[in-house]
Amino acid sequence: MSAAWRRLRVVLWAAVGVVTLGFLLALEIAARRYGQPGPIGSPVNDLISAPKPGPLYGGLALMMVVLTWRQRFIAAGAAIGIDIVFLLVRWAAGAKLSDCHILGSGALWVMLGCAAIAVTRRTGPERVLLLKGVGLGLLLVAGRKTGDTWLLITSKARPTVLDQYVASADHALGNPSWLAGRMVEATAPVGTHLLHLVYAQLAVAAVVVALYQLRDVALERRFPRHHLVRTFLVIGLLGPAIYMIFPVVGPVFAYGPGASGTGGVQWAAADLWPHTAPPINLPHPMPYDGITPRNCMPSLHTAWATAIFIHTRRGPRVLRHAGTFWLIATLSATLGFGYHYGVDLVAGVVFALTIEAALRLSHHGWDLPGIRMVGHGAIVFGALLVSYRYLPMEMAGHPWVFGPLLVLAMSSVIYGYVRTTRQWEPTAASTPQPELQPEPV
Repeated sequence: MSAAWRRLRVVLWAAVGVVTLGFLLALEIAARRYGQPGPIGSPVNDLISAPKPGPLYGGLALMMVVLTWRQRFIAAGAAIGIDIVFLLVRWAAGAKLSDCHILGSGALWVMLGCAAIAVTRRTGPERVLLLKGVGLGLLLVAGRKTGDTWLLITSKARPTVLDQYVASADHALGNPSWLAGRMVEATAPVGTHLLHLVYAQLAVAAVVVALYQLRDVALERRFPRHHLVRTFLVIGLLGPAIYMIFPVVGPVFAYGPGASGTGGVQWAAADLWPHTAPPINLPHPMPYDGITPRNCMPSLHTAWATAIFIHTRRGPRVLRHAGTFWLIATLSATLGFGYHYGVDLVAGVVFALTIEAALRLSHHGWDLPGIRMVGHGAIVFGALLVSYRYLPMEMAGHPWVFGPLLVLAMSSVIYGYVRTTRQWEPTAASTPQPELQPEPV
């Protein structure tokens, strides 16, 4: 690598860092305006307060891929020990032990401690590797905090929602959320509990897959060129920006009682979900409360589950089956609980494949088939949003035309992704074979 290229890389990474910091500061300021800590203030509060343990311990698990097994046990023990101390202090101060958000600070303290060790006690490649591990863990935490801030901003900054447009467009697919909602009701309570578990633990499934992909980092002393965490973070960063452009709350809120069972009726256009399909009327933006996130278009749960499915294709059989199950169960939950419309899921699949292709292309090299695939995915995604917003009545009035067109558009992106990425895979013909030696006479 030439000196000029190294300097260019330093400049590019510095620019990315400045833009990212500015973006986080803007989110922090916006969240403070609404009386909540943002993606910078929230982790600082988590050092002392009682945070949700999931993201923090997930970040700690990802960080530990760069450690030896002995170091992992020490790090995990230190995190648990710190949390026990915090628990005793909070209990002595009068906190309820039944509160589920009483652990997690220890994981954050250990990650920061490893960063300090990397700077003060490590040198060369060992320092770089440990800092990369800490950065990976903190990125997961920051990504979760950034997503929470985005959702808060969407609920405050977008007083009206476009659910009537999406519900009209969803007639082209036969209103699948209404059908899935009745099916989930019929399988209660077993089906309901199972789908709730899958829907709520999507991040856990992602961490498990990521740990499998990163299992050899400590041995090889380097990270793989591409892994699931990268895709998850980019989806979580870009997706909420679409929420600001296309705010939608979902059928259970816009056409039902809300997730709690009663709170959303006063804001709903009608109490129809899941037994009566919405009527085909001229849609218009409708006001909604300032609490419910506008987080439906696209369905990021669908996008993340699609990413998990893709990244489990190279794993062992049990991991491949788990990835398939998680995708099917997530799609069933997003529809069956009324959190998304069918057209949200179509957009989510296209969104995920486009981002995954772009990330893989950045490592493979920007060749023409890859650029064409990413461009095709971006155009299809944009066309979906435009059609949902400006052609909902036509889609509802001609479902036998627009329904197959939606499926065909999504299938074209799936086909393009599979075809393009297969060209990047090493083939037997490209693998150097040992020369055959003549047999002795």
